[in-house]
Amino acid sequence: MDILRAITVLSHEFGTADYVQAGGGNTSCKNKTTLWVKPSGTTLLGLSMEAFIAMDRAALDKLYAVEPPASPAEREELVKDMMAQAVLPETPGRASVEAPLHNALSARYVVHTHPAAVNGLTCALGGRAAAARLFPDALWVPYVDPGYTLCMVVRKAVQDYKAVNGEEPKLLFLENHGVFVCADTPEEIRAIYGRVMNTLARAYAEHGIHQDVPVEKHPIPDELVARWRKVLAEAFGDDATAVVARNRFRVVSGPLSPDHIVYAKSYPFDGVLTVENLRAFKEARGYAPRIVLTDHAVLGVAATEKNARLALTLAMDGAIVRRLARAFGGLQLLGDASRAFIENWEVESYRAKQV
Repeated sequence: MDILRAITVLSHEFGTADYVQAGGGNTSCKNKTTLWVKPSGTTLLGLSMEAFIAMDRAALDKLYAVEPPASPAEREELVKDMMAQAVLPETPGRASVEAPLHNALSARYVVHTHPAAVNGLTCALGGRAAAARLFPDALWVPYVDPGYTLCMVVRKAVQDYKAVNGEEPKLLFLENHGVFVCADTPEEIRAIYGRVMNTLARAYAEHGIHQDVPVEKHPIPDELVARWRKVLAEAFGDDATAVVARNRFRVVSGPLSPDHIVYAKSYPFDGVLTVENLRAFKEARGYAPRIVLTDHAVLGVAATEKNARLALTLAMDGAIVRRLARAFGGLQLLGDASRAFIENWEVESYRAKQV
């Protein structure tokens, strides 16, 4: 099918490290009756045509009229069940949590990513004002918990935009989250992304800001890493099976976006590396840290080496975002309620395990 082949190619083009990290981002295509959307927890770069989840659009439409429970946990369980019922039998699997939002957008193709260059804008204190100046045709969406709540807020905002402008927005910036680009042709998707990335590159250049995060350059002795690994293993057991070290850089000390929270957790450990201090961190935060700072290194810590490296990748991505956000007033972090929702959301736990 031509549209499936096109969205697969777009997924690969925008699944590189310039646009997403780990399993972040999602893509879709649609006709009048069917939505094909990325599965949860897969990478855009690794998607095949056969992997897309086909969903009944009429069944998804029912989500917009449902009266959700007040409890976030009950609400998300209801939405998960309704989404599962919308999956067509020929493509069994779990669709991206953003499928209802993709369905609510009328464009044939939708590509949602989280480039550091874009999040330098969306995670900035002055991001909204800068977006209005640089991208007057874009829709800015204040931060909303991802999933059903985000879908309903964006759906209403898109309807309001259309009432004023006569058409839906093709460019949506989601605060502390990322960007949605929507169009009826792959060429227009590429053109809009090109405009966004080139405009932001010029804005950063005008402020003398670049993406190169300063990293200390000195050897990290193997015996030192072994000593850190032993302390971490004693403190966290299986949660610290893998420890990966890289030279020290300035890590963001707080919740930045859903993807950063999922893969690197909200807060790094930054203290004297003792079993007692590490366990105190876990007791206070409710989880073992994925990022541990020492005087000489930044450590990625996880149950597997892959996840330890992913944590370091997201930590560096966050450091780039922090640097770029200086162009638009400095970094804006998420509040406690938003952080807690992501940390306890079953959907994100599932996505992280799949990746």
